[in-house]
Amino acid sequence: MSEANFLDGGYLILQNVKPPNILLILADQHRYDCIGYSNEYPIHTPNIDKLACEGMWFTNAYTPIPVCCPARQSLLNGRRPETFGALWNYNNGLKVSTLQPTDYTWVRGLKEHGYLTGHIGKWSISPEYNPNSFGFDDYISDREYSDFRKQKYPEIKFTNGFFGEKDPVPLEHSHTHWLAEKTIQMIERFSDINSCSNDAQINNHEKYNNDSQPWLLSLDFSEPHLPCRPSEPFAGMYEPSSIPKWPSFEDNFKNKPYIQKQQLYSWGIENFTWNDWAPVVARYYAIISQLDDAIGRIINKLDSLGLADDTLVIYTADHGDMCGSHRMMDKHYVLYDDIVKVPLIARWPGVVKSGAVCSNFICHSLDIPPTMLDIVHIENKEFFQGNSLLPLLKGDGKGNSTNNLRQYAVSTYNGQQFGLYTQRMIRTEKWKYIWNTTDIDELYDLQEDPYELHNVIHETQYSGMVAELRYLLYEELLKDKDGLVLGNEWLKKQLIGGKKY
Repeated sequence: MSEANFLDGGYLILQNVKPPNILLILADQHRYDCIGYSNEYPIHTPNIDKLACEGMWFTNAYTPIPVCCPARQSLLNGRRPETFGALWNYNNGLKVSTLQPTDYTWVRGLKEHGYLTGHIGKWSISPEYNPNSFGFDDYISDREYSDFRKQKYPEIKFTNGFFGEKDPVPLEHSHTHWLAEKTIQMIERFSDINSCSNDAQINNHEKYNNDSQPWLLSLDFSEPHLPCRPSEPFAGMYEPSSIPKWPSFEDNFKNKPYIQKQQLYSWGIENFTWNDWAPVVARYYAIISQLDDAIGRIINKLDSLGLADDTLVIYTADHGDMCGSHRMMDKHYVLYDDIVKVPLIARWPGVVKSGAVCSNFICHSLDIPPTMLDIVHIENKEFFQGNSLLPLLKGDGKGNSTNNLRQYAVSTYNGQQFGLYTQRMIRTEKWKYIWNTTDIDELYDLQEDPYELHNVIHETQYSGMVAELRYLLYEELLKDKDGLVLGNEWLKKQLIGGKKY
């Protein structure tokens, strides 16, 4: 990619090469291992697989926090959510802090440098302010879909709660495909705006060689978040009897924190067998395949409009979903890989090598913001807590140096609807340590125990490793200004001062 020149407050000019359009697709609670390309489970995702085949597949991407609102706010701002007080979802009755319009967003940065910006779908940034307040020129909200559905199908009622059921609406009127159609319309509208651009509209600056402004579209699906309600033909795509049992399903919670088993009682699933869970997981598979089909329609539209080669497509999720693994539901009070490890794919023809695989540790919510600025040669912000992925994208996935590459992943949790509960996690290739400030800690040997069934925190042969991981975790939390440890001598003593029972 050529070097960039800038004109103050105006349009970005590249020599010979215009910056890419950016389509950022964010799913909700999509497990890393529930994509066909991962080769983990028998799930059909041909369109997401195609993106991975034609781009870069990240095998070690992690969320900074497995909770919808804080994770998405972190992605927009480029800092860990605890640094600006976003500890929980803002719809759970707790007093919460959220990102404010006065806070920085990289979307606003791209807009100020010539990008058209649009948001479509789920909005978890603020209960008070809409996407316009955070840098988006245009937006289409989920409320519009709710209004459409109530008007067209007022008689439809669901009866199976969070466990999901078939959605009787035609596929074209499902949430996934309604969003896909709205995304296609916005792409076409932005393209039409581009086709009508003139020098006056871009402040009399030179235009790109194809006379078009670049655009950024952020498409936020609420799928496959429970309750999963697929439409036909996807609702009948997976037979429950064919769904393999999660390898962690037989967890007996021995030597595990109390709250994990309590979660079964909180959800009323303490007596569920795999026969109870298999239909739920089948619907989870089904809504993922339906989501994939919707994404395929958007990708096909990019192809038909001749925009594929000029568009960076990123697919990821805010976090994963237990969905019966460890016999648990949703994503709360645990930091298992089922929920903290996320899919991450980047397709950028001509820049990202097809079939590339990156195994470096990535924190997607922290690393995507500096990447966005780096792509268009905007100076990164000093307060960013992530690293640009551009060297990885332009290379073979290994980067040009190891100076800015993570050696581990760190995720956090602060409690939710069943009570406050503070956790901090550090994960290396071999080990995962979880600091539970008010309960037993967890240590998993991921090479011997990849499904995190056996907590070995009290086995004396690992005491040195525990001390090392605790110190690394403390240093990372301190560096990122996590209020749990910042200026807190009591918890410092617990974590690295040998005062943890």
